[in-house]
Amino acid sequence: MIKNIMIVGVGGQGSLLASKILGKAAMDAGYDVKVSEVHGMSQRGGSVVTYVRYGDEPVYSPMIGTGKADVILSFEILEAARWLPCLAIGGVVVTSLQQINPMPVITGAAEYPAELVEKMRALAVDVRAYDVQSIAREAGNEKASNVALMGIAEDALGFDEAVLRGAIEACVPAKALDVNLKAFDMARELAKK
Repeated sequence: MIKNIMIVGVGGQGSLLASKILGKAAMDAGYDVKVSEVHGMSQRGGSVVTYVRYGDEPVYSPMIGTGKADVILSFEILEAARWLPCLAIGGVVVTSLQQINPMPVITGAAEYPAELVEKMRALAVDVRAYDVQSIAREAGNEKASNVALMGIAEDALGFDEAVLRGAIEACVPAKALDVNLKAFDMARELAKK
């Protein structure tokens, strides 16, 4: 069994930290794991994608092809929709509801698409969409949104709480750890409701 997770978002949202946490969790759980480098404009504002693949058999490449992602973990709603063709049949999209205007919207050449969650669900996609910025803000810092989203996605990611928590503790800088763990716990509780 190999699990394929795509992490998508916009530069500056914490994709690199999220992929590091998931890679660490997979290693700690005893899986063979491959994590890709960030692909895209990793500077603030550009579209970014990373891949995490792990399993109980050898993983030879970090890349995930069209229709192969078991989970799309998205920090921005338009990025979730953009990468939807990569989702496997029966896969799950776990997304933040955050909207960050891409350059064509900023310049007035396009409008931000409306009702993206509804449009994805109309395609019979399992979409779990949450306002993770509010969760992270309530925990103490909006920058913990990426870790909050992992709390929402815990069951879809295939790790138990202790493994994810341990990976967060190992990867998040000490000065931000308490806030991130609080955001993670709050998001887990919300996802259970």
